[in-house]
Amino acid sequence: MEALKKVAGVTAAQYVTDGMTVGLGTGSTAYYFVEEIGRRVNEEGLQIVGVTTSSVTTKQAENLGIPLKSVDDIDSIDLTVDGADEVDKDFNGIKGGGAALLMEKIVATPTKEYIWVVDASKMVEHLGAFKLPVEVVQYGADRLFRVFEKAGYKPSFRMKGKDRLVTDMKNYIIDLDLGCIEDPVAFGHLLDETVGVVEHGLFNGMVDKVIVASKDGVTVLEAPKAV
Repeated sequence: MEALKKVAGVTAAQYVTDGMTVGLGTGSTAYYFVEEIGRRVNEEGLQIVGVTTSSVTTKQAENLGIPLKSVDDIDSIDLTVDGADEVDKDFNGIKGGGAALLMEKIVATPTKEYIWVVDASKMVEHLGAFKLPVEVVQYGADRLFRVFEKAGYKPSFRMKGKDRLVTDMKNYIIDLDLGCIEDPVAFGHLLDETVGVVEHGLFNGMVDKVIVASKDGVTVLEAPKAV
């Protein structure tokens, strides 16, 4: 599977050309995309500026010599390549398994072309088997946990050892064990309106292409264009 992820990452890197501002994703498959961009910068003289989606990716890009800018210093991003934890038939997705969903969504929003690189196991009929990450402010997090519990969402705090994980943005993550999300768009709106929720891992209607690595090779799926 690692070899397939690498092929998917390298395939995604082929969409990057000189002069682009490029969003650099986080996760096991996006890792290979960033590695390939680093190789092209160093071996081919590729001229790009990267915008990272986590402290982990920042460190990786700096070690590879990829020039970086803060998201605050750009107005738009030409292309972002990132991973996803689940992708449904309508090209909605769940992200946040690497606890970087807030930064990932901030980078994805001003992106002109947004690509996910995944292995075939991430393609599903309905979202929800993967626990949905919800990033919440620390103040009132336990009360919000109880709200989710009462709603039947089977919440759990994301942990790091014996302590609650704190994201790069200094928030907690509550993972919701929903099983099946019948209407990701409606559920996303519900979470958007919940006070204390900073961001959630539903990336609905955002992706343009999904590059899928399977035992049969790599397939590029085009998301339907909104009418």
